[in-house]
Amino acid sequence: VQVVESGGGLVQPGGSLTLSCAVSGVTVSSYSMAWFRRAPGKEREFVANINPSTSNRNYADSVKGRFAISRDNAKNTAYLQMTSLKPDDTAVYYCYVTVNGRVYWGQGTQVTVSS
Repeated sequence: VQVVESGGGLVQPGGSLTLSCAVSGVTVSSYSMAWFRRAPGKEREFVANINPSTSNRNYADSVKGRFAISRDNAKNTAYLQMTSLKPDDTAVYYCYVTVNGRVYWGQGTQVTVSS
């Protein structure tokens, strides 16, 4: 199983970015997917997750109302749409999928929010 994030970059405060998480080696339609992030000097923290049917999504309080997680099972891909970005959102964003109790992480994509 391979997990690859993309879509990061430099954005000004108040701007938007959409991250993608493409999974290969397994069909993700039966598995939950999630986004975490790690800011410089901080522990990795939960951002959002989504269950296989997309009927249940959870968000960290710090991103609620600004970020939206979604998935396209036909494309084996999850997305994280980020709006109203703040400098505190600067971090490496990681995606993971849990398959039969085993967690597969991607290498991460850097998001920098700065003027």
